[in-house]
Amino acid sequence: MDSNLSKIKPKLRTQGRVSGNFGKNKVRAGSILNEIGMTKYDVGRLATKDEYLNRMFTAFDTTENPKLKEFCFKEIRNILVQKGVW
Repeated sequence: MDSNLSKIKPKLRTQGRVSGNFGKNKVRAGSILNEIGMTKYDVGRLATKDEYLNRMFTAFDTTENPKLKEFCFKEIRNILVQKGVW
């Protein structure tokens, strides 16, 4: 009554593909940023507070949308309070 199942050593998982996607190979997703001509630097660049403040003033002056005007006003106020000008 000796079974061979107890004599089989379990194999360590050191071979084969790295899988964490339900058995499919891990792949990196493609990016559409290259298609529209943006580089990683263009995407990662954030506007400074002064640039953002100028954009908010421009948007506040040009828009007729009351929600956008309210948002721009709040953002302008927050930045000017941080600068100590408000």
